[in-house]
Amino acid sequence: MSRLNEEQIIKIFQSQLGNKNFVSEDVETFKIGKMPCVVKLDTLVESTDIPPKIKLQDVARKSIVACVSDFASKGVKPLYAIISVTIPKKFTKSKIQNLAKGFGLASKEFDIKILGGDTNEGKELVIQVFLVGTSDGIVSRKTSKTNDVIITSGPFGYSAAGLKILLENKKADSKFSKKATGTVFKPKPKLRFGLQNRNYFTSAMDSSDGLSTTLHQMAKQSRKKFVITNLPTNSDLLEFARKNKLDPLDLVFNGGEEYEIVATVSPAKLQKLKNNAKKLKISLFEIGFVADGRGVEYWQGNKILRIENLGWMHFRS
Repeated sequence: MSRLNEEQIIKIFQSQLGNKNFVSEDVETFKIGKMPCVVKLDTLVESTDIPPKIKLQDVARKSIVACVSDFASKGVKPLYAIISVTIPKKFTKSKIQNLAKGFGLASKEFDIKILGGDTNEGKELVIQVFLVGTSDGIVSRKTSKTNDVIITSGPFGYSAAGLKILLENKKADSKFSKKATGTVFKPKPKLRFGLQNRNYFTSAMDSSDGLSTTLHQMAKQSRKKFVITNLPTNSDLLEFARKNKLDPLDLVFNGGEEYEIVATVSPAKLQKLKNNAKKLKISLFEIGFVADGRGVEYWQGNKILRIENLGWMHFRS
């Protein structure tokens, strides 16, 4: 298993299922008769996905957020959910009630009807969320165009900083610590922004696996080069990195867990997008442009740095 990464494992399954030309997307689409359906399945595992000090109520919410963020990047409204929960025998009634409360609050927050699901017993907490919606189309990862502007719906690096504080006891003042750990405990997917601006995006993708991974996936599928000229972060993140002798580029590009939308937009539509973001109080970042070529580059002053795909990937050796 250690010799295969997540992408290679997916290729094996897709090949055996007869999908040799499978191209990864944030969601899956199909039709039942004339009804266009959009679905997403995501899994949260206690040992790999749940950080310390997080409340079970927030764990339940985060399992739904993971799917909602994918729908947001595709410009699709989620409607229904089915949830499977594997619960350890040691879980008390209070813990189960907190999980249930988290699911209930999330369903109201995102206006999703939870239809039901499955419960099972296991050695650790595992939550699987299956989300369903309908749409006459989605915003693809692979349709960016040369000279498009690359934007993000928020800053990057804070979730990575939050995990550094939680797991490695890195130094931070109380204000920054609360901000960074808050992005870990209670991420905010930009659903309204995605729904309102889907017609302005030429391509888009959820960023929860890390900015570098997202940029590489979009560049590869579009057969373009993504050039980054502006880091999507703020001065407090850079100061945190300096104080703790951390590489800010690693925090920004490779952290993951941001649940932001990374999108490309025609320069002619950029101002409209900015106006809409302002109305929603979204911190929109204009981070670069799409060019002919391949790969991802960061133009840092007079230096051109090649950005590797080092975001989150299961089974990475």
